[in-house]
Amino acid sequence: MRPGVLHLVSSFHTGGSERQAVQVARLLKESGRFDVHFASLDSSGVLRAEVERLGLAEIPEYPLSSFYDVNMMRQLRRFARLLVERRIDVVQTHDFYSNIFGMISATLARVPVRIAARRETTGWRSAAQKRVERMAYRLAHAVIVNAEAVRQQLISEGAQAHKIEVVYNGLDLERIRQPANSTREEILSSLGLPDEPDNRFVTIIANLRHAVKDHPTFLRAACRTHQAYPRSRFILVGEGELTQAMREMAGQLGIADQTYFIGHSERVAELLAVSDVCVLSSQAEGFSNSILEYMAAARPAVVTDVGGAREAITDGVTGFIVPAGDDRLMAERITLLLKEAEQAREMGRRARLVVEEKFSCRAQLERTTALYHRLLAPRSRLTHRPLHHIVTLFTKPDGE
Repeated sequence: MRPGVLHLVSSFHTGGSERQAVQVARLLKESGRFDVHFASLDSSGVLRAEVERLGLAEIPEYPLSSFYDVNMMRQLRRFARLLVERRIDVVQTHDFYSNIFGMISATLARVPVRIAARRETTGWRSAAQKRVERMAYRLAHAVIVNAEAVRQQLISEGAQAHKIEVVYNGLDLERIRQPANSTREEILSSLGLPDEPDNRFVTIIANLRHAVKDHPTFLRAACRTHQAYPRSRFILVGEGELTQAMREMAGQLGIADQTYFIGHSERVAELLAVSDVCVLSSQAEGFSNSILEYMAAARPAVVTDVGGAREAITDGVTGFIVPAGDDRLMAERITLLLKEAEQAREMGRRARLVVEEKFSCRAQLERTTALYHRLLAPRSRLTHRPLHHIVTLFTKPDGE
């Protein structure tokens, strides 16, 4: 009988964690080696349709209002019953909220293998939230991180090193395949972008829901770049409640007419095909999917020195790395790439080779399945803990 694997996410909104969860589920399903299931705390979001196309069993929802109310206990029991009924052998969670809910429920249901996740080096959690998160890691048999930088951060916070497994994000190269028969002019027209001679496009792909993506630094760098290279134009791909504030900032900087807010887009390959330079301005990351997309599209990237950026990009070889918040140096690097087209093309070509060798879906699937099999193999493990023991973990010192 194939092992039953269930992936739990907080929602289906487009984000790095959610997209990677959907991708791993698809890879496991296509491998034919696992019985794959999916669940969420919130069923909304555009990625749900993608999961439904995998032909899995019903995708249940477990809505939460708090970790400390009666509804939390009700949803925990519902999820635990599902895990038992579907004979789930592995529960894998992908973010803060699904880690906590999933690890507790999976422990109650005595699921043999419990795998949590951490995707960022720094966070914005309160002291209480960090304590609950540490509890979830103690209940897990493994914690997947997407960069060595994240692994080192977790260890510094007191997590057990032997539990932490680095599995780099995998990129589906087909998703970034350049349009075969469309010209640059046709793509620009279809995207509603100006097809003016000699325009050069600088693109950032990052949601506008979280201030940590630091779009203000990108816009300040865009302003500097436009002063140095007047034919530069700027594309922001992503959606969120910060959009209006960033539109207003672009206006204040005097680049509103040169800045295009695309919103959410499924046409990433086409957007990258017309981009000359790509940027990530984040103040914190784990391992950015956007960086991999830039590299796979053979585009030179200017990214901030956060998270696993240096595990993907070699500064000056496959792109440029700049300090977070440094819009001056960011603009200098962008302008250099716009002016030196041959250097930019060579950086992009080298970047594409790195993605093919190190960050493929095949590598991600192999690392994930190897972890599953290792944890499923008969061995002694601290599991099957009753509920009263779980409660004590909230106050138990780390490492005990």
